[in-house]
Amino acid sequence: MDPVKVGVLGLGTVGGGTVNVLRRNMGEIARRAGREISVVKASARDLSVERICRTTDIELFADPFEIVNDSSIEIVVESIGGESIAKELVLQAISNGKHVVTANKALIALHGNEVFSLAQEMGVMVAFEAAVAGGIPIIKVLREGLSGNRVEWLAGIINGTGNFILTEMRDKSRDFADVLAEAQALGYAEADPTFDVEGIDAAHKLTILASIGFGIPLQFEKAYTEGIGQITRADVAYAEQLGYRIKHLGIARKNRKGIELRVHPCLIPERRLLANVDGVMNAVVVKGDAVGPTLYYGAGAGAEPTASAVVADLVDVVRTLTSDPENRVPHLAFQADSLSDTLIVDIEEIKTPYYIRLNAEDRPGVLADVTGILARHNISIEAVIQKEPLDGESQIPVIMLTYGILEKEMNAAISEIVVLETVKGPITRIRVETLD
Repeated sequence: MDPVKVGVLGLGTVGGGTVNVLRRNMGEIARRAGREISVVKASARDLSVERICRTTDIELFADPFEIVNDSSIEIVVESIGGESIAKELVLQAISNGKHVVTANKALIALHGNEVFSLAQEMGVMVAFEAAVAGGIPIIKVLREGLSGNRVEWLAGIINGTGNFILTEMRDKSRDFADVLAEAQALGYAEADPTFDVEGIDAAHKLTILASIGFGIPLQFEKAYTEGIGQITRADVAYAEQLGYRIKHLGIARKNRKGIELRVHPCLIPERRLLANVDGVMNAVVVKGDAVGPTLYYGAGAGAEPTASAVVADLVDVVRTLTSDPENRVPHLAFQADSLSDTLIVDIEEIKTPYYIRLNAEDRPGVLADVTGILARHNISIEAVIQKEPLDGESQIPVIMLTYGILEKEMNAAISEIVVLETVKGPITRIRVETLD
């Protein structure tokens, strides 16, 4: 059979890596797919830039619409990123009857419902394994490998930049700003690191995982998102003393009220495998009712790890080119007419234990005032660390670990504590996740 002709939009890290993996593993890929997969056309904003892949046998275009409107192209790989132009290109490719493979988490999280609806109408596939956790095949796991399970919860380190920062803060006792600057110098973080450190990137990915795991529409706008900029090296050290590590997690959990969908820093017990995922690596834990907890670990970014996922999607698409569209694996795991509009639980209605750190005057009765407020809000304390004041200092740090309480109760208690005359400065509050 003739090779399947592929057009790649964007020849940066992901697009260039995809070309390299396809070229290097051509024989193995053809054996798995049943046909050879050949990149024949590609687009790039600047055709004069040196690439990470060889392009001598690829026809290059500055205008990506030349590719999505080319009748000879059967599969389009979108590796441009972002929303606007990528969305327009993907919808045009689908309208032209082409299958699409993308690594674009923002596109799927924000516009996936529209994209998949059109794809179903046109009878084509949109594959997006590389959109979450790079080379870890977590989409396929949730959509196929665990399809016999009722997913109870999932939690993941799904942004390598934030994980690198927290790891360096713990291992080398460094400040957040210092490590962030290094992450930018190393290319782990962008010049504007907002998407990474504020949890937006992780929320895009979590939205996708939750949709597949629980059979709900994509709802990024309902995800609670909190960054790691307020975490200090003191918090990291105190967490260690209490037997925990701080990680920036994406968490989706089904409870009696609906589905929790949240990204924020967490203290997790140091014995948990997820607590020991360091540097830029990613990991996701999925708890199914039949299989129990399962862990998936690997590189969450980079040219070839991401290309590994893109090429796997290409193989899947090629395998199904001749199959009945009605009998393909659904884009979001559940049949399109079976997605349920389950309530996304507001963060204030979610119950977790908490780590609290505050600075207080070193005088009798201060701790009693604080614990009295907590008691009035039915908040029980599991552990307390109270440090001696340094020479010449009149304030002491007080660290408390509480039992589980609703977020709204904790917020009300903190609003009372922060106005005490004996409490100085802001109060740091970090949720605790035991991952039981």
